[in-house]
Amino acid sequence: MIKIPGLIDVHVHMREPGAAHKEDWSTGTAAALAGGVTMVLAMPNTTPAIFNADTFEVALSAAKRSARCDYAQFIGAGSENAAQAVQVAPRTAGLKMYLDMTYGKLRLDDMTLWQNHFEHWTSPFPIVVHAENRSMAAAILFAVIYDHPIHIAHVSTREEILTIRAAKEKGIKVTCEVTPHHLFLSAEDFPQLSRNGRFPGRQEVRPRLTSPSDVQALWDNLEVIDCFATDHAPHTLQEKDGDEPPPGFPGLETALPLFLTTVDQGKLSLDDVLTRMVDNPRRIFHLPFQPNTWVEIDPELTYTIHQDNLFTKSGWTPFEGRKVRGKVKKVVLRGETVYQSGEVLAKPGFGRDVRSQALQ
Repeated sequence: MIKIPGLIDVHVHMREPGAAHKEDWSTGTAAALAGGVTMVLAMPNTTPAIFNADTFEVALSAAKRSARCDYAQFIGAGSENAAQAVQVAPRTAGLKMYLDMTYGKLRLDDMTLWQNHFEHWTSPFPIVVHAENRSMAAAILFAVIYDHPIHIAHVSTREEILTIRAAKEKGIKVTCEVTPHHLFLSAEDFPQLSRNGRFPGRQEVRPRLTSPSDVQALWDNLEVIDCFATDHAPHTLQEKDGDEPPPGFPGLETALPLFLTTVDQGKLSLDDVLTRMVDNPRRIFHLPFQPNTWVEIDPELTYTIHQDNLFTKSGWTPFEGRKVRGKVKKVVLRGETVYQSGEVLAKPGFGRDVRSQALQ
């Protein structure tokens, strides 16, 4: 057995409020613990969207009632809520800005709306942006203009990672994350994901899966990548296989075994993983240390990922049938055994809001 710190996932979707049939705080954080994750940062594009004090309280109430691991909640940037968002800034994981695609209250249709948020958001917590390709470059420009750090979510292409590299070399305050599915899957996996075209919705994710050359560019620029984050975005198989499949993959339970397998293959070191799933997330997002918290792993255990063994309510995985090496055997959070030998032991409500109280 080897022992590592509890992991931090800075990009998850818990789907509560509004879509608890896909995932809720109880099942999502159970999946987190099974994957060795002891702290999650939740995104605000729920129903209703988390964009002011009232909706923020709705999300926190659900988390307080049901979360099994520690957590923080993002607030979303909308067209008219810059002043409202900053009022709750100290209690948030940060501000999330959707610069490419979303819906409803969180749509930002032009860059003058971005300006309002950059001008108001004086919190030390970063502004996290969903920004692809050229809108990502525009977001980096705003980081320069307003001298405020930004964190770029789910980087997926060669041009994005090389642009971020250039920005970092100029001293611009930018950090970024990459998902396991953008590191381990590409557009060449579409036939397998879609079962040779029978279920095309299972390949839908945003940002989309890219070319093998894009994937290789991410690996070639590993030192530019600050965080590994799952963008755990669960939908049921019925929805994925329907006429209008929503984009998104579950990922909390499969990330660590995928990375451990890569460590075994010599492509990563364990320190590479921990830097991007513990140290950098804590530094970038100003997160507290979790005392008496660790994960015990059997690094020699080889097994096959199966959807039947997952805790996520979505009930499927894009990594179905993949052989991996390294398995979580036990998780201890704040001195309590919360997962052991395939069983989640933490009760709903055991998790703590890391922005509202000290972890003891």
